[in-house]
Amino acid sequence: MQKRTIIRLGDIVGTKCGDYYKYFQYVADDMTMLNSRVIRVFKEKYSLDEIPELTETVQGEIDFHAHTSIKLGIKMGLWKKIGNAPVFGEVNVIFRRSKDYTEGNKVKVSERWEVWRINEDFRYVGKLEGENRKAEIGLVKAPIGIIERMKTGKYHGYYPDFE
Repeated sequence: MQKRTIIRLGDIVGTKCGDYYKYFQYVADDMTMLNSRVIRVFKEKYSLDEIPELTETVQGEIDFHAHTSIKLGIKMGLWKKIGNAPVFGEVNVIFRRSKDYTEGNKVKVSERWEVWRINEDFRYVGKLEGENRKAEIGLVKAPIGIIERMKTGKYHGYYPDFE
């Protein structure tokens, strides 16, 4: 029987991305988006035989933030928990979601956006302007989608853009 994995704030998770490793840290729970886990993915790529210093890793340059199920990724064998370290800095990311993202609706450029910060209410803004243009897609992404973005810089599949 597989041992139960306990996930705690600050946990660091590693995943193999082809011929290198990348890491992310569990940094928050977002009650606004289905009480999902928010992760901070780091840009640094590590060789497969390298064991990085975790406190240095989590102070590295941030690639992106996302909502996902950490436990599901572990169960699927897509990533593994490496350790735990304090969450550095403020977790003040802006997320976005399009009101045009519905079944069968393939709007390429949306001007109907909502934005929010972790545990704050959705705020309808229409067209994304100013700092909202830097907002991360706020949907809860499957673990395989997170790995895809870690490798390519983009999520696979359809989602409206803002320009």
